[in-house]
Amino acid sequence: MKRTLFLGILIAIWEVIYKLQIWPPILFPSPIEVGTTLYNGFIDGSFLISLGYSFKRLLIGYSIAVIIGTILGLLIASFKTIDETLGALILALQSVPSIVWLPLAILWFNMGEAAIIFVVVLGGTWNMVINSAAGIKNVDPLLIKAAKTMGVKGHQLFFRVTLPAAIPHLITGMRLSWAFSWRALMAGELLGSGRGLGQILMWGREMGNMSMVISVMIIIAVLGTLTDNLLFKIIENKVLERWGL
Repeated sequence: MKRTLFLGILIAIWEVIYKLQIWPPILFPSPIEVGTTLYNGFIDGSFLISLGYSFKRLLIGYSIAVIIGTILGLLIASFKTIDETLGALILALQSVPSIVWLPLAILWFNMGEAAIIFVVVLGGTWNMVINSAAGIKNVDPLLIKAAKTMGVKGHQLFFRVTLPAAIPHLITGMRLSWAFSWRALMAGELLGSGRGLGQILMWGREMGNMSMVISVMIIIAVLGTLTDNLLFKIIENKVLERWGL
């Protein structure tokens, strides 16, 4: 109820600003114009088709990022030398925006699918690495000691005690990685080639169609919110409850 009321207030403020004509209507469309653009885009299938292309790239890049990030995180947490070398490098790379990688991606992979997926992978990997490493490092030492006392050693200790105890951090890493992969995808599609939400956003900007631009922004925001609340947040809460956190 509160969220619905808050959303209604935001739309009302939006309409008031539109009526005040602070910016020309071509630069600041009304909520009705944006709603009409959204409706027409879904009815004619253009948004759905572009969304399909974007989601395909996102899922491929995100899956690769989670796998690479988890493996690197486990290595960093397990070996001090790797932590002091590769770990420091990854901390530095985390501060580099995804869009900065685009020139290299275009040079290496041309302006195609591979370049966009490459940027998505880089966008989602670093958070996954850091959270995976943190999860392994922050396992309660008492759990390790108790397991060793009961004769659990080697690989069994890792897979039966250490890794399960790190799952809450892994879930958080996957949640953050998804958000950063979304951002990287839009950056890649803005300058890359092929169909996708980013290309519609670029087309709307070039044509001066701000209704289209705002419509795509709304789609991205809604999808991000739904995915976070209906998938990752539910999984994270269940894991935290199961682990007594």
